[in-house]
Amino acid sequence: MKERKPMTYEEQVAVIRRKGFIIYDDEVGDCIAFLRKVNYYRFSAYFLPFMKNDRTFERGISFFRLQRIYEFDSRLRSLIFEIIEDVEVYLRTQISYYVSQKYGAFGHLNDAMYSRRHDEHNFLGRIRRCVEQNRDSPIIIQSQKKNDGRVPLWIIVEFFSVGMLTYFFLDMKSADQKEIAEKIYRARVKEFESWLHCLTDLRNRCAHYLSLYGWTFAAAPRLPQDVACFYEADRSLFPQLLVLKFLYPDEREWMFKMMAVLKPLMLEYEEDIELRHIGFPENWENLLAGRGGTGAADKTAG
Repeated sequence: MKERKPMTYEEQVAVIRRKGFIIYDDEVGDCIAFLRKVNYYRFSAYFLPFMKNDRTFERGISFFRLQRIYEFDSRLRSLIFEIIEDVEVYLRTQISYYVSQKYGAFGHLNDAMYSRRHDEHNFLGRIRRCVEQNRDSPIIIQSQKKNDGRVPLWIIVEFFSVGMLTYFFLDMKSADQKEIAEKIYRARVKEFESWLHCLTDLRNRCAHYLSLYGWTFAAAPRLPQDVACFYEADRSLFPQLLVLKFLYPDEREWMFKMMAVLKPLMLEYEEDIELRHIGFPENWENLLAGRGGTGAADKTAG
């Protein structure tokens, strides 16, 4: 197989031009300066929303506009990641509190708290790997010394990935799943499960600095009936943001930390982005602000 030759920055510019994107001669230097900072193949993800069915690209799209979309996506991703942190911390707190209160500090190690589909050997292996990966953490070392090598749930849960937290929830007894979903998140179990899967997918893209603009996610979330009756979720970005809204612990804080930042960001880049590329409906602000929908609401456990 012939080895593919890496492109120079000048060749990358030529390829972008051949695709039909506009780079004027006096902009070549700025274009190369940008490509020195941002890998071509990372940047090329932002070409895809403009690809037509015949795999050619829309004409008349400037490199400057693509660069602006890249900047918008980067800032939006940072905002979302900050929101995800709040969602994650709350989720870990609520699930660990519920399980610990009902089953004890080491209830997660007791097969009795799980449904019949629970694979104890696999789960305990995951726990051991989690502890091993964090064996140098002072809190893990101290906890193992105090508890004959075991780690209480409220400690080990802080080292769970979102995927592991989802796995933990999915293996619980249905009665416990229902109580967590309904009392803490005012959701049905299947809705809540879908939100956890969406959260995992969205978090992974943000954590790896991958594009959100124009991206098609693995799944569309299940929506509460009073939202689903007038909005149909797809696999674009916007329904994933609705999931964050449903999972967010405090409605007032959501308005301050998310909406007060998102709206100016959308306005700043409104001439460069297209709502259809991120799945935003015309009434996106009303949906995310909670007018006409369920929304989060100063939730507390129990």
